[in-house]
Amino acid sequence: MTSPDTTPTPGAERSGSAKAEEYVFAGLVVALGVFTLVDATTIATRGSLGTVGPRAFPYAVGALLVATGVATIVATLRGRLGPAEDAEDVDTSVRTDWVTVAKLVAVLVAHLALIDVAGWPVAAVVLFFGAAWTLGAVWWKALVVAVALALVVQALFASGLGLSLPAGVLEGVPLLDG
Repeated sequence: MTSPDTTPTPGAERSGSAKAEEYVFAGLVVALGVFTLVDATTIATRGSLGTVGPRAFPYAVGALLVATGVATIVATLRGRLGPAEDAEDVDTSVRTDWVTVAKLVAVLVAHLALIDVAGWPVAAVVLFFGAAWTLGAVWWKALVVAVALALVVQALFASGLGLSLPAGVLEGVPLLDG
């Protein structure tokens, strides 16, 4: 007869407040998933019943959120907590680069302002290019990737899902105008 395994599970040495934090986090994830599932029912659909519509992605995300939150609750009930982080990857001697943060915020604000004026593809290029360049990418490579990514996302949403992102200056272009 073998003796029971008394090896502590990872994170078992953490305090009761750590468990409470895990439960709160998992509960919020479940709540967000339920909200996503309920809110997805309000999305207006058009077209035939045999196609993937605009509700498919929110339903999938909502279901995954609920499943992940429930799995986290079950794991926490079983005593399987994640190990405490020691912030080993944080260098406390390095100061926050507020100029980079300001540039990223400016790029995001520009993206939001341009969506209705110039359309999704142009606004997305500004967002993708601006963020990559701000974070140190080679400008011409970032621009090529940003244009390609923006057009692919526009085409997938317009043609693949039948969702209409504002085409803006590309209004009327086949595959890009939902």
